[in-house]
Amino acid sequence: MHVLDELSERGFVKQTTGLDALRAACDAGPITFYVGVDPTADSMHIGHSIPLMAAAILQKHGHKPIIIAGGGTAMIGDPSGKTEMRELISREQIDHNVAGLSAQIRKLIDLDSGSGTLLNNADWILDLGYIEFLRTIGRHFSVNRMLAAEAYKIRLEKGLSFIEFNYQLLQAYDFLVLNQRHGCTLQIGGDDQWGNILAGTDLIRRVQGHETDVHGLTFPLITTASGAKMGKTAAGAVWLDAERTPVFDFYQYWINTDDRDVGRMLRLFTTLELDRIAELEALTGPAINDAKAELAWQVTARIHGKDAADQARDAARAMVRGDATDDLPTHSVSSLDDLTVVIAIADAGLCRAAGRPGG
Repeated sequence: MHVLDELSERGFVKQTTGLDALRAACDAGPITFYVGVDPTADSMHIGHSIPLMAAAILQKHGHKPIIIAGGGTAMIGDPSGKTEMRELISREQIDHNVAGLSAQIRKLIDLDSGSGTLLNNADWILDLGYIEFLRTIGRHFSVNRMLAAEAYKIRLEKGLSFIEFNYQLLQAYDFLVLNQRHGCTLQIGGDDQWGNILAGTDLIRRVQGHETDVHGLTFPLITTASGAKMGKTAAGAVWLDAERTPVFDFYQYWINTDDRDVGRMLRLFTTLELDRIAELEALTGPAINDAKAELAWQVTARIHGKDAADQARDAARAMVRGDATDDLPTHSVSSLDDLTVVIAIADAGLCRAAGRPGG
C-alpha cells in the first residue's frame, strides 16, 4: 500500500499542498519530512501524539523524520488555535520541557537506527540578528496575506500581539533551514498549522527558486464520537507522563473508548496492520471489549513499555473479577471525620468537585 493511501485510510489526511505532487515525490525515493513539537509543558498529552503517529507511519514506509523540539519558537508562543496570548515561559523552563518531551518522542519515533533525527530549533533561532532576519526573511512576507490566515483572523477579534505575529516567520524559517541543511521537503502537522506550513513552502520557493519541490500535509482535529476533544476527560488531560497520568489510568482511558470510536482510535494511535484493525472493528456486542483491550494494550505498550502494559491489563482483569492486586490504584485518607462518599471519590481524582460541604 502506498504511504499516502495508508495515511488517508488511517484518517491522517486533511489538506495537502498537492496530493499528486506529493505522491510523485514519495515514489521518487525516501523523502525527508519534519514535524514540530511545542514545548509548552514537559509532557505531551494524547492529542499531541497524533502528528508523531503520522510520522511513525511515514517512517515505517522508509521516509525520514526530523522531529523539531521548538525551543526557539516557544520563546514567542504559537497563536494558532488560541483565543488569547500564551503565557511567556522562561528559557530555563523551555529547556526543561524540551528534555521531557525528547524522552517521549523517542518512544513514538525510531531515532536510534539513523532513520530519524531530533533537533531543537533554538540552535538556529536564538542567535538570529533581528535586523538581518527582517532583511533576509521578513521581506518575503506579505502582511496582507498573513492577516488573511485563519489563525490570525480569529485572534484579531480579541487582539494579536506583535510578538505572536512574528511566529509564522520563524516557523517558515525552520522549514527553510531544514530544507537547506537536511534536504527536508515535507512538513506535516495539525490543520491549525496550515497557514504556517504554506508560509514555509512559499518562503523556500522564494529563496531557493520557484521550481523547488516542497510539500505540506495536515491532519484533522481529532474529536471523539461524543464531540469531546481527543485526550480530554472530566478529570483533565490524559498525559504520556506516568507521574501525571498513572499507567493504570492511561490504560483505562483506552478501555473506556466509546464503541463507535474503537476502529478509528486503532487506526490513529497504533501501527497495527489495517487488515487486523478491520477484524477488531467488526466485533460487536460484548466482543467489542476485546478490541478495546487490544487498543489499550497497544497504546500503553508503545508509551510505557510492554511490561507496564501487561501489568495494567492484568490489574484491569483482576478488578473486573473482583480480585485483590497490588497493581490497582489506591487512595488513602487521613481521617474519617465528615467523610462522605462524594468527598472520597473527588479526593481520589475520579471526579471534580467544586468544593466540600461546609468547606
